[in-house]
Amino acid sequence: MAEAPAIELRGLARHFGERTALRDVSVLVPAGATLAVLGRNGAGKSTLLRILATLLRPHHGEVSVLGESLPKRAFAVRGRLGLLAHEPLLYRDLSGRENLRYHARLYRLDPARVEQLLEAVRMDSRADDPVRLLSRGMVQRLAICRAVLHDPEVLLLDEPRANLDPAATDLVEPLIGRAAGRTRVLTSHDPQAALAEADIALGLRDGRPAFLSPAAEVTPEQVRELYS
Repeated sequence: MAEAPAIELRGLARHFGERTALRDVSVLVPAGATLAVLGRNGAGKSTLLRILATLLRPHHGEVSVLGESLPKRAFAVRGRLGLLAHEPLLYRDLSGRENLRYHARLYRLDPARVEQLLEAVRMDSRADDPVRLLSRGMVQRLAICRAVLHDPEVLLLDEPRANLDPAATDLVEPLIGRAAGRTRVLTSHDPQAALAEADIALGLRDGRPAFLSPAAEVTPEQVRELYS
């Protein structure tokens, strides 16, 4: 018997007032695969991630994540997801260590997991500084730690390498890259880089699918048209 997809969307639609954010989006993502969602600003990429993260309800269509129907079964899937959004979802007046320990308590995790991640991204020496005093790159490293703290099965990554220099990018790669072995949905301002690490590519234009295909088969012409 074939394994059920980790993510399944059928005819997904979402509106904000009279504006259509997503319309008729359908895609299957096998367990362990990476879906790259491409498109210009406002194309619907972040809206799609927020629906998968159970932060937004779809208006039409069917959404299934890890075999659970959303939004009806959102409570059963939230703890199995890791979200890295544009906002780091960290308390600015708390230190990085305090933020991660707070989330560790929510998931009933050993505090040693926090220290392991801080060391992995080389933030252990700055972990007691308030988040508001840290550079954007340091905050991004902490946000990545928060997203993977509970060892989620699915990672939802909105511009995951934003504000990271090459050295920091190398540090977080074992946590959020293909080698992590998780199902991933990612957006990126660099379509070529996203395609290189993806199995499936969904191109969105004004909320509607422009293409859906294996990432290796997306042509430069399709990318140019998507961003034109």
